[in-house]
Amino acid sequence: VTPDLVERGLHAGNIARDTAKVMGGGGGGRPEMAQAGGKQPEKVDEALNGVPALVRQGLSR
Repeated sequence: VTPDLVERGLHAGNIARDTAKVMGGGGGGRPEMAQAGGKQPEKVDEALNGVPALVRQGLSR
């Protein structure tokens, strides 16, 4: 996540964590960089489809 978006409220670690939960996993990291993994890779499309909503939520804070 770029510094300007971090200033606006985005946090890569939070996005990674919430996205990975859909796949039965976990994640985290710093505001600008994160990583995640899951036990149900077949749910990756479902997990990624939720990312735009997480970004909107982060920017609305």
